[in-house]
Amino acid sequence: MKDKDLSRFLSLVLRHKPEEIGITLDAQGWVAVDTLLQALNDRKHPIDRAKLEQIVAENNKKRFAFDETGTLIRANQGHSIEVDLALPASEPPATLYHGTATQNIEAIRKEGLQKQSRQHVHLSTNKDTATQVGGRHGKPVILVVRAGEMHQAGFAFYISENGVWLTDHVPTAYIDFPTPL
Repeated sequence: MKDKDLSRFLSLVLRHKPEEIGITLDAQGWVAVDTLLQALNDRKHPIDRAKLEQIVAENNKKRFAFDETGTLIRANQGHSIEVDLALPASEPPATLYHGTATQNIEAIRKEGLQKQSRQHVHLSTNKDTATQVGGRHGKPVILVVRAGEMHQAGFAFYISENGVWLTDHVPTAYIDFPTPL
């Protein structure tokens, strides 16, 4: 299996379907590295500690993290299963960005940004990242989120270990849509 495919498979297992390889994540999304490696190898996904460390280090989105002891691993954010990442609430920058595909704009105009099957709405600090995210499912549209105003109104924000800003919902009132669309 190529490194990119293995990284995608790790995302599936550590964010959505740990049962796919017979592992269980703890309440904060961690699993023992040895348990993960054994389960992957048992299911014909050959990998050793060095390769896992390389994938974690080279993942351009920094999706995974080891704990301070190096004995546990988890996904930094993006879970569709219930985990408590134990992230402290943080004050966001005044403006954050969300990339989406054109076909989602009408629903967002009506409902705001919803977390859908994820635990949080994901926001970035720069337009380039938002463009990349939005382009995964069609022509990208970049939405400007007035996060500072949201925070002042009492909305909670969190920042994941890889720099992705997270919140539960972004009401339409705090979204600037590009014109024309």
